[in-house]
Amino acid sequence: QFPFGRRLPCDIYWHGVSFHDNNIFSGQVNKFPGMMETVRKITLSRAMRIMQDLFPLEYNFYPRSWILPEELPLFVAEVRMMKDNNPSWKPTFIVKPDGGCQGDGIYLIKDPSDIRLTGSIQSRPAVVQEYICKPLLVDKLKFDIRLYVLLKSLEPLEIYIAKDGLSRFCTEPYQEPTLKNLHQVFMHLTNYSLNIHSGNFIHSDSVNTGSKRTFSSILCRLSSRGADVKKLWSDIISLVIKTIIALTPELKVYYQSDIPAGKPGPTCFQILGFDILLMKNLKPVLLEVNANPSMRIEHEQELSPGVFENVPSRVDEEVKVAVIRDTLRLVDPQKKKKKDTHAALLCLYKTNLNFAEYGDFCFSFITELSPWQGLSSEPLPSVLLCRRCQSWEQAPGASEELPDAAPGPEAALPSLCLKQVFPKYARQFSYLRLVDRVAALFIRFLGVKGTTKLGPTGFRTFIRNCKLSNSNFSMAAVDILYIDITRRWNSMGIDHRESGMCLQAFVEAFFCLAQKKYKSRPLHEQVALLIELCECRLAALQGERLLWGCG
Repeated sequence: QFPFGRRLPCDIYWHGVSFHDNNIFSGQVNKFPGMMETVRKITLSRAMRIMQDLFPLEYNFYPRSWILPEELPLFVAEVRMMKDNNPSWKPTFIVKPDGGCQGDGIYLIKDPSDIRLTGSIQSRPAVVQEYICKPLLVDKLKFDIRLYVLLKSLEPLEIYIAKDGLSRFCTEPYQEPTLKNLHQVFMHLTNYSLNIHSGNFIHSDSVNTGSKRTFSSILCRLSSRGADVKKLWSDIISLVIKTIIALTPELKVYYQSDIPAGKPGPTCFQILGFDILLMKNLKPVLLEVNANPSMRIEHEQELSPGVFENVPSRVDEEVKVAVIRDTLRLVDPQKKKKKDTHAALLCLYKTNLNFAEYGDFCFSFITELSPWQGLSSEPLPSVLLCRRCQSWEQAPGASEELPDAAPGPEAALPSLCLKQVFPKYARQFSYLRLVDRVAALFIRFLGVKGTTKLGPTGFRTFIRNCKLSNSNFSMAAVDILYIDITRRWNSMGIDHRESGMCLQAFVEAFFCLAQKKYKSRPLHEQVALLIELCECRLAALQGERLLWGCG
C-alpha cells in the first residue's frame, strides 16, 4: 500500500477513488479518467436524454428526468400539462441531489410545489424523476439489484457483467406512495446504508434470506413461479450495454485529455455498480450507476452499546470476491507478456490490510493466479517481489519473513463469474453508437491536447472542413449558433475551468445542423446522414492533403 504514491513502475495500480489518486505513466489502472463526473446523476441524465431523443423505444428503461434548478419551470409546466390531459394521473416524483450517495438528501414529492426551494437547491443541484410506484415485491418488500459491470476497455469497447449480484431490501412492507407515507424511507428507499439503521434489518448467514441476498436467489424464486428468467437476463444485459454506449462519448473526451493518443501512458479498466429496479412486470429500470461501488465483505455488528465488531458477510463475500478475482484474471498483464522473462512474482501474505478497503495498491503478477483462489478469507497481498529491480517491499505490520509462493495453474480457479457481453453482442447494438461518432468529430477539432472544450476557431474549422456552410447558413450564423449554445450550457454551471463548448453542447449543435439539413426525417436518421457526410468529406480532405504532400 502506497498512500503517498510510488515511483517504481507497476503492472496494475488499484486506486481507491479516481484515476487521479496518483500520477501514473504506464501499466494498467482500475479507474477511467472522468468516470466519476460522467456517472453523476445530472451528467448521466443528460447522456440518457440524448439517447432517448435519438432512440426513444430503446432507452425507455430510464425514468423521465428533469434537472434542477434550471429545468424547474419546464418540470412544473410538463406536469401541469400531463395532469390536464389525464386528471386521474396522480404521480409521485423522487428528488436526488447530484452529488449525493448512500441515500443522502433523497426525498419523495407528489407535486412540483413540494420541492424544497431553500438555498441548497442552487448550491446543490439535483435530478427529479418519476418514481416507480409498482415495483416487484418479494416478501412484500421493495428491493433493488446491484450488478457489477467490468468496463475492460474503451477502445475497442469491451464489457463484462457478473453472473451474480446483490439484492438489497427495504425493511418495511411496501405501500404505494401517499401523503402519509412519503417520508418513510425504510419503505421506499432501498439504499443499504439507510436500511442498515432500521430495527427490522436482518443480517443472515444464508444467501437466500435476510435484508441482503444474492440476485441468483431471487432469480431461482422467480423461476419457480414460472417467470421467464432468461428474458429478464437478456433485458438486463441490453440495459447495461445501452447505458455504457450512452456514457462512452463523454468518457472518450476525458480519456484523450488525460492520456493523449500516440503518447505512452496507462490503460484503464473499471468495475462499475449498476443499480437496477424490477417493475411488477419484470421490466428492469436503471436507477443509477456507481463509479466506486463498495467492495466491503463485512458489516458492523453492535456487541454492546457503542461497541462494534466487523463481522464477515457471506452474501457480500460470495459476490464481490469473485468479481475482483476475475477482474484481475481478465486484466492479468502476463497474458500479454508470455515471452517476458522478467516476470514479476506476487506473493500472498497475511497482514492487517483488508482486501475490502480499496486502498491504493500496486500489483506485480505472474501468469498463474491460483493464490487468489482463497481470496475470500485472505487479506490483500502486502509483499511485492520484483525480479526486474531485485528488491522487495513490505506493507507496515508485515512479518520480516517472506512466505513460500506456491502458484498453481489457473485451471485450478473457478470458472469466470464475469460474462463478456460486448463485443459479443456488438452487431445487435452498433446502430446505437451515433453519439460516439459525433464525439470522434468533436475530439478531432479540439486542437489543443489535454482540453475537453471546443473553442470558436475549432468549431468554425469543423464547419468549414465538412463544408456545412452555404448561402442559407453563413459563417456569421455559425458564430451565432456557437455563442448561443455555449453561453446557455455555461450558464448551467458546467465546468468553468475551461472556456468553450463541451461535448454535450456540441452534440446539441450537431443535432441542430442535422435538423436544418435533413428535414422531415426522424432525428436518428438526420444525425446518421450528417455524420456520414462529415466523415466522407473529412476523408476526402485527408486524401487531398496526402496527394498535395506527394506532389
